[in-house]
Amino acid sequence: MGQLSRILIWMATPALIYFGLQYLRPSAVAAMLALLLVLRHRKVAHTFLAGVQRFEVGVLIALLTLMLGTIVTDSERLLRLYPVAVNLGMALVFGLTLARPPSMIERFARLQEPDLPEQGVRYTRQVTAAWVVFLLVNGAIALYTAVLSSREVWALYNGLIAYGLMGAMFAGEWLVRRWVRGPSP
Repeated sequence: MGQLSRILIWMATPALIYFGLQYLRPSAVAAMLALLLVLRHRKVAHTFLAGVQRFEVGVLIALLTLMLGTIVTDSERLLRLYPVAVNLGMALVFGLTLARPPSMIERFARLQEPDLPEQGVRYTRQVTAAWVVFLLVNGAIALYTAVLSSREVWALYNGLIAYGLMGAMFAGEWLVRRWVRGPSP
């Protein structure tokens, strides 16, 4: 499964949960999500964790545990915690790269600019830290919608608004980066 299809499945997960709950029990939706997780991470299954970062494995195990808990309890609220777990997992992954450089954003930046100057390294650390804060706040809002909101409000925030906010974060960072770097030659 290609990177684009993985991203599309990840982005569609709240919609899959919302529409799945219209017709199926939470346990059935959780079973389908667990299957999608396993299919998305076939590499983990095929290599028995060889060559996969420990924190990625930790996030995968946490998500599968959440789905298993939902299968056992048939709890819709537990199922709706999926975006919370994804946001916290991503915040953890990004945060760990701040403790063990290169930072996540530096890794992305070096794909386009392998000889990133020290100023760029500092900037990418700041952007990575901003993403950690964003993901934690987004996770907190996802938690609020999962526990205290209707299914419709949960789906609206986690399936649409959260992605709009991520897009705004990307666009804002792009504008700041253009301003910091100055005009291109």
